[in-house]
Amino acid sequence: MAEDPQYMTLTGHLRELRQRLIRALVSIAIAFVFTYHWSDRLYGILVAPLLPYLPEEQRFMVFTTVTEPFFTYLKVGLVGAVVVALPYILYQVWAFVAPALYEQEKRVFLPVVALSFFLFVAGILFAYFVVFPPAFRYLMGFSGEMLRPYVSMSLYLGLAIRLLFAFGLAFQLPLLVVVLVRSGMVSVETLRGWWKYALVLSLVAGALLTPPDPFSQLLMAMPLIALYWLGVILAMLSHRKGG
Repeated sequence: MAEDPQYMTLTGHLRELRQRLIRALVSIAIAFVFTYHWSDRLYGILVAPLLPYLPEEQRFMVFTTVTEPFFTYLKVGLVGAVVVALPYILYQVWAFVAPALYEQEKRVFLPVVALSFFLFVAGILFAYFVVFPPAFRYLMGFSGEMLRPYVSMSLYLGLAIRLLFAFGLAFQLPLLVVVLVRSGMVSVETLRGWWKYALVLSLVAGALLTPPDPFSQLLMAMPLIALYWLGVILAMLSHRKGG
């Protein structure tokens, strides 16, 4: 007889958690088979926003060690596999948590998980199409007769992945604000009064998560402020609708 999820022992919870983790890892491994096969093309997509701003005779990436291309493509394949498998991973999170939730909580939790994924993807797309071109145009503007850009493929990958994931996480802010208000942990009026702190924290986040130049930091901080206010507006509308 199967254990009732509401009365499952600690051992049962750990066994269930292990099964969910194994399934998530297997999904990443299966996705990796395909993403690694296409890793050179995926890397080409990541590099595309940078190439137009390199000198015409130097529109290529360089590697400084023999193993750098192999490990770079390996990382591209792994990151791509995680992104591809992310919906299934989130489903495993839902399947693990759902039995412990009440029906009303279930109706809220699943849409929140789904919306979180779409906001993450929206943040990545925003960074790639909106932030990358002007940021790279500004950064490559320092090149000249005395400065020639030879961009390492692995270092560029680290920068690109960090920015993409930073914006993916930043786009969770409206959802976080709504959840905080709906759970009663904070009020809309309090959030309105916190806008100065939100401004400072956005600037700090921009400084920590982007390259060390004011332009890139503003490209991060400005959307964060906009997302914060979007979250406040959505929380206000949600609060009124929910009474």
